[in-house]
Amino acid sequence: MSEKNEVDLTGAKLNTGVWLVKVPKYLSQQWAKATGRGEVGKLRISKKGNQGKAEVSFTLNEELTIIEGIEDKTVSAPREHPFTMQSVGGQTLAVFTESSSDKIALEGVVVQRAECRPAVSESYMKLKRLQIEESSKPSRLSQQLAKPVTNYKPVSNHEYNREYEKKKKEEGKRARADKPQVLDMLFSAFEKHQYYNIKDLVDITKQPVIYLKEILRDIGIYNVKGTHKNTWELKPEYRHYQAEEKTDE
Repeated sequence: MSEKNEVDLTGAKLNTGVWLVKVPKYLSQQWAKATGRGEVGKLRISKKGNQGKAEVSFTLNEELTIIEGIEDKTVSAPREHPFTMQSVGGQTLAVFTESSSDKIALEGVVVQRAECRPAVSESYMKLKRLQIEESSKPSRLSQQLAKPVTNYKPVSNHEYNREYEKKKKEEGKRARADKPQVLDMLFSAFEKHQYYNIKDLVDITKQPVIYLKEILRDIGIYNVKGTHKNTWELKPEYRHYQAEEKTDE
């Protein structure tokens, strides 16, 4: 096994237990801003009641509560976030980390799952309202101009568009001839040469490519390989090439 695929299992030997906690998106974004600045908040765990059930909550540092960039406004994130505790449910979950050197390490086995939810407050409701309004904005907006734009230069037409328009115009000029007439032109051409590419046959018959191919499929064979690749020739039953001139013995 290569070094890149090796896993450090020291965490398994230490029997380290970890919590798997789901947090709101804005909270993780605020934590990211605190990189290198120390703690992001405080976690409190207390046991209350006769059953000794644990109550867990997280308090965000006040300096990280300012959220900027929503509708060009500054809003405050809620500080208090109680946890809703959940059981692991018979699953075996683990947490792994990957270092910059691609080394993978087992940090521990999940012993507790929880969801970190913001306490309902005026600041949280304002934050949610602005987030909903921001997400519902259309990506493009129409705007009425007070005066016409005079310095706008249209983008030049692309080459493939010009080729398509030219081809379409040429196709439109070619009127479909009756099939017997087209067959006569094709047989006449194949009496002179055995192989033709489609472009030459279009030039000879002056017929649209699609229509011409429909007729060729009835009388011809399209070579996909060999010396005469990408050319058409007549089926054996239709071949009648000009005979070579015989010399008197």
